[in-house]
Amino acid sequence: MRHWIAGLAMGGLSVGAATAGVSQEEADELSKSLTPVGAVQAGDEALGLPPWEGGLQEAPRSYKGAGRRYTDPFPDDKPQFVITADNLDEYRDKLTVGQLALFERYPETYVMPVYETRRTFANPQFIYDATKENALNAELSGGGDTVTGAVTGVPFPIPKNGHEVIWNHKTRYRDFSVRRWNNQAAVTSSGAYNLVKLREDVTFRYSQPGIEPEDLDNVLLYFLQVTTEPPRLAGQILLVHETMDQLREPRAAWLYNPGQRRLRRAPNVAYDNPGTGSDGLRTNDQTDTFNGAMDRYDWKLVGKTEIYAPYNSYKIHSDEYDYDDIIQRGHIDQDLTRYELHRVWIVDATLKAGTSHIYKRRTFYVDEDSWQIVAVDIYDKRDELWRVQESHTAMAYDVPYLAPVLESVYDLLANRYLVQAMNNEDDETYSIDVDWETYFNPSNVKKLARR
Repeated sequence: MRHWIAGLAMGGLSVGAATAGVSQEEADELSKSLTPVGAVQAGDEALGLPPWEGGLQEAPRSYKGAGRRYTDPFPDDKPQFVITADNLDEYRDKLTVGQLALFERYPETYVMPVYETRRTFANPQFIYDATKENALNAELSGGGDTVTGAVTGVPFPIPKNGHEVIWNHKTRYRDFSVRRWNNQAAVTSSGAYNLVKLREDVTFRYSQPGIEPEDLDNVLLYFLQVTTEPPRLAGQILLVHETMDQLREPRAAWLYNPGQRRLRRAPNVAYDNPGTGSDGLRTNDQTDTFNGAMDRYDWKLVGKTEIYAPYNSYKIHSDEYDYDDIIQRGHIDQDLTRYELHRVWIVDATLKAGTSHIYKRRTFYVDEDSWQIVAVDIYDKRDELWRVQESHTAMAYDVPYLAPVLESVYDLLANRYLVQAMNNEDDETYSIDVDWETYFNPSNVKKLARR
């Protein structure tokens, strides 16, 4: 794969000491040569990569309004070509290690339909305004695990190291408070699966318009997850208070077990402990592709490249398709996917000596327009590729922000996979209005459990 190496200063910059914001001259490039959140505005005509021209902020006529299904704004688009095992060598330099491995594992059935690139990402103006302030004032310290001087917008739109890129992913705008269905299926080698239905309410405290950094009280977000199916898991409730500085104050988590009718602190909801209902196919820190503390890895910013990334995935998000249509033997129905050429930052995370995690190394591919992680190559302790992760996204064009609509984790060794973040057979993600101080209080979990 051809890399745009970002420079030795990026790859090797130490974050042991505090690193401060960029210069005024650099920040002034936001909304000029750079987009308001830090991507390169220019395209590359030779590659078929268009310039960013403000993104998609106007809903198509087929959209029925807030809380209704996001419909495809490009219904007439057809694939420009389809990558198969037979023509793979023509496109190898635009594919991730994990994508190549999936072609090797499933040469008869795995395909990638590649469409016209549409740089649809957009955010509200207040995010752009806050991002420019953050560029000047955000500081990274504590070995990269502490961010100060930033709020609401992207903290590091002109990143200098791998920590900053991943922080941009963790803090990206996804509305202020939302409810979504995060349905997931652990798929066996035969294609059979068990569906776990998770209803999740999230308040992104960091993203509140007009808030000051000192008002966060070290809280990034509040998260409440209710398992509704299958019956053996129904009624389980997980509450998380996610902190900004997890070294000073680790995330607080509580788990309600309906069988015991007790709410307990859950310190294991972190790192490589298995995620809820995942049958061991993902770790807690793989929710939202990556979340949580970063202290167990060294994070190296490798540079930039172009890859065929899952993007504008309205088709596979459509309520015209049931989960049985999407979930196939070996992999999801790739005919329902949409890939486009996009520029991505590449970050290598390597396990630190003296720490533990089931993943020795992870390579993250982070969309430069949105700071969404779109793909991950995951290696085991033998340095062999173990799992492959992708995030299929679509623009919530009425808000606006980029939302994951299906996330996949392929286990190459077990010949199994997990799909999550689906809501095809349930309600669309929508904004909610909650008193977050009360709603995300542990005492409220007990009230919810009694309903």
